[in-house]
Amino acid sequence: MQRLLFESSPLFIFVCAAVALVYAFVLYRSKHTWSKRMNQILFGLRTVLVFFLAILLLGPVIKLITNQFEKPSWVFLVDSSSSIAEVTDSTKQAQLTNQLDQVRTSLQREGYDVKLKDLQGNDLSAVAFKAPTSDLNKGIQNVIQEYEGRNLAGVILVSDGIYNSGLSPLYTPVRMPIYTVGVGDSIARMDIVLKNVAFNKVAYQGNKFPLRAQVVVQGLSNQDLVVNILKEGKTISTVQKNSGDKSFLDFDFQLDATEKGIQRYDVMVRPIEAETNKRNNSSSIFIDVVEGKKKIVMIAPAPHPDIKALKTVVEKNSNYEFVLHIPGVEEAAAEVLKPGGAELYIFHQALDQQGRTASLFSSLYKGNSSALVMIGSNTNLRQLQAYDVPIQFESLNGQWDDVTPVINSNFHDFSFSENSNGIFSRYPPADVPFGKFSYPANASILLYQRIGSITTDRPMLMTWPDGNRKIAVMIGEGLWRWRLNEFADTGNTIFFDELFSKLVQYLSTLEDKRKFRSFPVQNEFSDSEAVVIESQVYNDLFELVYGNAVRIEVRNEKGETSNYSYLTGPGSSRYRIGGLKEGIYRFKASTKVNDKTEEVTGQFLVKAQNLEAQNLTADFGLLKKLATETGGKFYKLEQLSSLTTDIQQIKVASLIHSEETFNQLINLKWVFFLLLTLISAEWFLRKYLGSY
Repeated sequence: MQRLLFESSPLFIFVCAAVALVYAFVLYRSKHTWSKRMNQILFGLRTVLVFFLAILLLGPVIKLITNQFEKPSWVFLVDSSSSIAEVTDSTKQAQLTNQLDQVRTSLQREGYDVKLKDLQGNDLSAVAFKAPTSDLNKGIQNVIQEYEGRNLAGVILVSDGIYNSGLSPLYTPVRMPIYTVGVGDSIARMDIVLKNVAFNKVAYQGNKFPLRAQVVVQGLSNQDLVVNILKEGKTISTVQKNSGDKSFLDFDFQLDATEKGIQRYDVMVRPIEAETNKRNNSSSIFIDVVEGKKKIVMIAPAPHPDIKALKTVVEKNSNYEFVLHIPGVEEAAAEVLKPGGAELYIFHQALDQQGRTASLFSSLYKGNSSALVMIGSNTNLRQLQAYDVPIQFESLNGQWDDVTPVINSNFHDFSFSENSNGIFSRYPPADVPFGKFSYPANASILLYQRIGSITTDRPMLMTWPDGNRKIAVMIGEGLWRWRLNEFADTGNTIFFDELFSKLVQYLSTLEDKRKFRSFPVQNEFSDSEAVVIESQVYNDLFELVYGNAVRIEVRNEKGETSNYSYLTGPGSSRYRIGGLKEGIYRFKASTKVNDKTEEVTGQFLVKAQNLEAQNLTADFGLLKKLATETGGKFYKLEQLSSLTTDIQQIKVASLIHSEETFNQLINLKWVFFLLLTLISAEWFLRKYLGSY
């Protein structure tokens, strides 16, 4: 539908018509050599031409309303996990595929738009049951997000009801009917399952570490169960139990951590003849055996909520031993309060107004250990420089600013998650001393201060080297509100914990003076993702440089090596290696720096995901409950014809999307050609009749 709109009053149309008539009358009122009939034609052409030109001066706009009809959609959401293939032979898989095609064809004939998708949100042309995990909730959420605001009639979920990743689909509110189709075998099988292996990922060399194997017995009783722990193919520990009438048993081990580095242990339940699935009888675990824990000592003159927040972060890392010293409240051992007694000292307002911890600050800050100085409302700002802290405030009037943190994008000593600033921007303000202050020229700023909506050039958190150690200064208090706010906002404290755990790790690690560094971005990878190794090359000023050829040699547990090479550059400092199987890998990276070959060695872990083999018994109960709660219905594979009939009885109308567009009349091509035709016709006739 089209409408002509005017910016001015439509009455001006009559003015335009009058102008056109008057102008044409003046031009053609006198007698001419041509006939009266021809004079009328020329009069009409000129009138129409001038009328249109005058109309265009009014700036008319054409309003176009277009209606698009969106057919209702049905989405076949297929759980293509390998657990279905384990219990469904090729004949049944072909039967399932054919029946799904028949249902799709029937729905398309009814005028529906039908899509076939997997749980990852990918469009499918055919179904292949090969996926290593099942995340039913994510699959449903993918459909909801893709079809938001669209004409989605419902979802047909084809699954065995087993999910081994993500949340239960029952916990997420859904505003569309989900029809579920159960495939697989819901009859419990006779099976011995190594359900879980509980262990600490980090152990300390020379100590024993606990390991618990949890075994589930299905459809069997009074079985002699044997669990072995193997290392490098040799049994190092065995526990035997009789199951009796129990269906869940724990097998506890105490193992020796002898060798340093990542160690692989195989946990195996000896199979019995009666069980149907022997793939779920074993699992490999990997434990990082390290040297003794690093001591992180926090010194404070009085209790404070910020102390608790930081303590929680530090204690999450089993590599650290957190020690708190508050005079008269919680006393630390004397040996850790001596210079060199810890890898890192955290001084929480230790230069307090009352001077309760000033002597400790004086002796420990000047030692060889790294330090984190936290400045707050109880800090004696006048005494900072007197104790060799190179921070001097211009104003000491006791005023404080409300400040939120902003990550410095040019900080490269360690990285943050992509959305960190988005989370930080929602943190409640911290209390920071008012005004400008001086700080070391070689300081690396990690966080800037943002006051209101303005990001200032004042540091909030910064670090700098001091010989072989590192110093950090945090200006502000009220950090506990950050952590509490993030938990209330997101349900976790990932970004707060990441910031301060990485800061503690960075400070407690000795300064690396190497000009070539190469390391995996994480210690553990799954076999479904690429291993990422980052390489950094520095010049004599320890500035990042690019264009270096890096060679990487990767060796597996069998001694087999693979070689890779790439050229570093801005945005291409990382190399991705895919297709590695489960195991411990050692790598050697090398490059030339100033015509000298530099080498770095390390190791990483690739762990296989074998979740689909753990449970092969279909959970039709979950599918029935999901269908009932969403207004759908549950069907077995042989009932798919009923599904078609039921859906055909549901009448879902097409959705109309209206769109309004506005276009000035002068911009239309046909208007130009109309005017050109009018003026050309008049000119041609006048020339033909012997006039000008």
